Amino acid sequence: MQWRHERLPETRASEETLLCVGNRRSYGDVCVNNGASIAETTSLSRFISFDEVNGVLRCEAGVTLWDAAQLVTSEGWFLPVTPGTSFVTIGGAVANDVHGKNHHVAGSFGCFVLRFELVRSNGDVLECSRSSNTGLFAATIGGLGLTGLITWVEFSLKRIYNPLLDVESIPYGSFGEFVELSNESERTHEYCVSWIDCLATGASRGRGVFFRANHIEEPGDLGSVLQRGDIGIPGVVGNCFPLVNGLTLRAFNSLYRHTHSRRKSSSEPFGKYFYPLDSLQNWNRIYGRRGFYQFQCVVPFDHASVITEILGLIGNSGQGSFLSVLKSMGHVTSPGIMSFSRPGVTLALDFPNRGDKTVKLLQTLEMLVVQAGGAIYPAKDAVMAADSFRSFFPRFTEFQLFVDPGFSSGFWRRVSS
Repeated sequence: MQWRHERLPETRASEETLLCVGNRRSYGDVCVNNGASIAETTSLSRFISFDEVNGVLRCEAGVTLWDAAQLVTSEGWFLPVTPGTSFVTIGGAVANDVHGKNHHVAGSFGCFVLRFELVRSNGDVLECSRSSNTGLFAATIGGLGLTGLITWVEFSLKRIYNPLLDVESIPYGSFGEFVELSNESERTHEYCVSWIDCLATGASRGRGVFFRANHIEEPGDLGSVLQRGDIGIPGVVGNCFPLVNGLTLRAFNSLYRHTHSRRKSSSEPFGKYFYPLDSLQNWNRIYGRRGFYQFQCVVPFDHASVITEILGLIGNSGQGSFLSVLKSMGHVTSPGIMSFSRPGVTLALDFPNRGDKTVKLLQTLEMLVVQAGGAIYPAKDAVMAADSFRSFFPRFTEFQLFVDPGFSSGFWRRVSS
């Protein structure tokens, strides 16, 4: 393969496949290319243009969501969709078609992408949009970096008047109560998400704390953007003794429920609401040297009861974490043919790596999702079977037509074999 880009390193050998990665915030092997070439795109970090009147930003693919938010918020705009970490690059947001707490009204990030430049391994440099190179446009959004290198992205923004959000936290006692709260809140609030106690049993299964928010409409100081904290987890932590185990998990869940035992309202900077973990650097070290697996699924609304079954298996296994998130996804359709986002209830949580025991649990959960007609998010997967992948993404065969033969990943080799 004779391929290079002026601001990225040349591949080592012509027979190797390439994978371009950003900040590697994906939890599985979509950003791993074992035994082949990796090209870091973080050097592609320049802003190209910002239409402050119409709210359109064009920037290189290595720009992070945080840097983009810092720029546009000061001018009265905000990211149209943002996931739970601001360290994601814009290119990564496109490649994984990220979603956020406003999916029920906005859809995924791909819904706001206007155009991007794509460099293919044969040297072609293509501008892709809804009217030009439309097949590659649809395949690249959610395409896991397999269609080529995204060099820049142009996307539309959301108008805001204040960097603060009006946030309400509401404790609830069961999965049924979550469904009721979610249905009610999505009619009045742009952002909705829930923390759940993954260890709850019986009638309390699915209990947690519901967080809903809207941007404050009264004009505020748009220059007062929250800075990320720099509290870090030392490297020695977790190496000697992982901090996430049965005892600490129960203690944390109990404390968290107690802290949010009453309904509360507050005004919060957007960073605190959207990116609560970003202020804690290297938080992954709490899982120890063996690390963790993350699992995120979505199941159709008419099969939402599968979530309680999944939670029951997790509780009985003694595994799980305090980072357990439950929310609904709406009916806004992504332009990406391989997008994970679709209508239903989505559950995401971490599992400390306990070897085969954890892998077997994840495989069991995967089968439940298959049976429910749902899907697992590739960006947070490390064990998904090829047959399951085809079930979750029925346009797989169509997508294969747009995969660049010079690009690959550990994930793609696993699910396409």
